[in-house]
Amino acid sequence: MAGEPSGEPALRLMVESRLVELTAVMARLRRECAWKAGQTHTSLVRYLLEETYEVVEAIEDGVPDDLREELGDLLLQIYFHAAIAEEAGEFGIEEVAGDLIAKLVRRNPHVFGPDGRSAPAGLDPEAINEQWEQIKATEKTRRSLMEGVPDELPALLRAVKALERLERAGREPEIPAGSTDLGERLLALVVEARAEGIDPEQALRAAVRKLI
Repeated sequence: MAGEPSGEPALRLMVESRLVELTAVMARLRRECAWKAGQTHTSLVRYLLEETYEVVEAIEDGVPDDLREELGDLLLQIYFHAAIAEEAGEFGIEEVAGDLIAKLVRRNPHVFGPDGRSAPAGLDPEAINEQWEQIKATEKTRRSLMEGVPDELPALLRAVKALERLERAGREPEIPAGSTDLGERLLALVVEARAEGIDPEQALRAAVRKLI
């Protein structure tokens, strides 16, 4: 279509074909496959977790074909949950996508501008992340430091989240120097990793992969 930026027609064609087709396939499976018809949000949790970790493994393996397949499996879980919610009259995949688009536009004013239109970019990655968190904070009122951080997160990732929250609250982590407590020593290593710009979860996973 004349006047459209390069790439938009291809994106629209993809949205109008494969993603819509996937919605129809999922709906039919819910009607005609006894196993899929019997699933609930709760029963699918284990598969959502498994597929998420398989995506992580594919990323670490660095094989594009494996990553493409695992992303598809993860996408299936999203469509599965959306189909269940739609059957219950709650929301569908269109609402999920609509909420996400609105959030991305709202939390990236350096790209879209305050009116949703393109704005000049001039922030570094750290400032962009801080801007995202500040906007997020205005949208959700936290009643506690760790509200919104799942207890089920891996311990190292949860520690990073806790340190980030403390930092934004202007508080320093209180870790006794020379502690003999293993947990406190591990936490001190997470503090050290953050100071060096290292993701401790990924660092430990890489070390374990070398070990085995």
